[in-house]
Amino acid sequence: MAGEGRRRLFVTGGASGIGRAVAHRFAAAGWRIGLADVNQEGLERVAREMPDGRASIHVMDVREREQWARALSDFAGEGGIDVVFNNAGIATGGLFADNSAAELERTVAINFMGVVHGAHAAYPYLRRSAGSCLLNTASAAGIYGTAGAAIYSATKFAVRGLTEALEGEWRAEGIKVRSLMPGFIDTPLLDAGVSGSNQTVRERVRAAGLEFTPVEQVADAAWRAVHGDDVHVAVGRTARRMRFAARWMPGRLRAQMGRRL
Repeated sequence: MAGEGRRRLFVTGGASGIGRAVAHRFAAAGWRIGLADVNQEGLERVAREMPDGRASIHVMDVREREQWARALSDFAGEGGIDVVFNNAGIATGGLFADNSAAELERTVAINFMGVVHGAHAAYPYLRRSAGSCLLNTASAAGIYGTAGAAIYSATKFAVRGLTEALEGEWRAEGIKVRSLMPGFIDTPLLDAGVSGSNQTVRERVRAAGLEFTPVEQVADAAWRAVHGDDVHVAVGRTARRMRFAARWMPGRLRAQMGRRL
């Protein structure tokens, strides 16, 4: 990567939650930050939190390839980008049969195709920066299929698979590809409603007695992922327990998913 003060991070979903926390973590280490989101007001607020002149804002929708191309070009100019963080996503909960076709398609478009577009558009910029990294936000729901969040879980499995495949394809070019697999993080993502109920995802998590992982832990995990050798980085107790159970106790985990409903 470039010298500390010249390194560049481009992060989608940068107006809040994990994206905001990761932007702060890298900016504190001297990186220049490109903040991208559909929420211009949120982007401007986070940019004001950054050290003077350290951040730029890019209003964009990750579903739109042309907006990806424009935002990355505006941020990088003729240079490269050290880390592109594919983080934007939405939460979709409730029974699969209760989700509308529009909900299913929107979730796939943002959570998976948004990552696909980001990876494809970012590749030329990552190639220009030695030791660069594509970092994708997956989820503990990408470790084992999560009943009550089927389409969300499916998109995170897809992100996990894409991460592993691109790590194999791009390694020879010096580009790392990594994923974060957090459990439940108390961010605006959890304000989404659960189809077929009057609850939000946050309320459903609390009712199940599951813990929230502080967003700062995810930011630290992002730093480790970019600088480390693990392709997937599990974040929080829920994610680590699910990873252990999926490997060593799949039958018990399958039964637990059924009881959760």
